[in-house]
Amino acid sequence: MLLALDTATNTASVAIYDQSADLLLAEQTWQARRRQTEETIPVIQEMLARLEIPTEQIDALAVTTGPGSFTGVRIAISVAKGIALGLPKPPQIIGLPTLCATAGPFFAPAQAADVTICAFLPAGRGRYNWLFLPPGSDLYRPLADEHSFGKIDEFVAEVADYDEPVWLVGEMNGEVRTAMADQPGVTLIDGVSGLRRAGMLARLAALHLAAGHADNLDGLEPIYLREP
Repeated sequence: MLLALDTATNTASVAIYDQSADLLLAEQTWQARRRQTEETIPVIQEMLARLEIPTEQIDALAVTTGPGSFTGVRIAISVAKGIALGLPKPPQIIGLPTLCATAGPFFAPAQAADVTICAFLPAGRGRYNWLFLPPGSDLYRPLADEHSFGKIDEFVAEVADYDEPVWLVGEMNGEVRTAMADQPGVTLIDGVSGLRRAGMLARLAALHLAAGHADNLDGLEPIYLREP
């Protein structure tokens, strides 16, 4: 069983995924609003109890590594490391960038349409994190320096300079919606479908683990694009 955790922003999410059956067994996504520390472990415990899955059956862990809030990113990584150390057998573990999980639901349709995904997250104080993911990015694990960070005008300028059609995916707000509305070649993916969910993180993690991309527990570290 694979347990996936994402607490990188106010949108927290937990999922349990059966890798052998390629089946999402349970998922819960909620607005934690800085309560990730208090709420994540009880959600995991309730989910395992409801599915009647003992903790010992967890043999893989997936977690978002950022970008995100300084504390939020570290919470999921710390919880994952704690669970891993408490299991009788060391599980496989993998960290994936937050924006890969954001873009995940759109990888297949974007590849079919031959368009690039630009996944983004608000970063507070009028700033944003964003990442371009070309078709065929299912197993792409971008590094920190492949991400971008800046104010809305920098965000718009970089998207406008991109040569290919772009699907803009993420936690959409009025500022982004207005600024990007008239950009040629840009399609805004709005609504609930643009929110991150741990079920997608779990599916991507299963693909990465099957491809041999497991991480070392001690080397699992957050991605930060600026000083905290």
